[in-house]
Amino acid sequence: AEKSKLAIKLLIIGLLLFIVFNLFRALFIMIKNDPNGPKMSTFLGKRVMFSAFLLLLIILAMSFGLITPNPRPS
Repeated sequence: AEKSKLAIKLLIIGLLLFIVFNLFRALFIMIKNDPNGPKMSTFLGKRVMFSAFLLLLIILAMSFGLITPNPRPS
């Protein structure tokens, strides 16, 4: 049980890093402005797709009890 919690947390961190990586790749393509290079929209599309997957993963992990949110202050 503890290993699955750690695996989910590492997966979330990895996806967050991959999302930021794709965002910066799109930024560098936008700055470079090479018409023959890769399109910026592909990296932005990947970022949106992985963000949606990450949100779904967090919701599922919370509903199955693999991760718990921080308690609200009273």
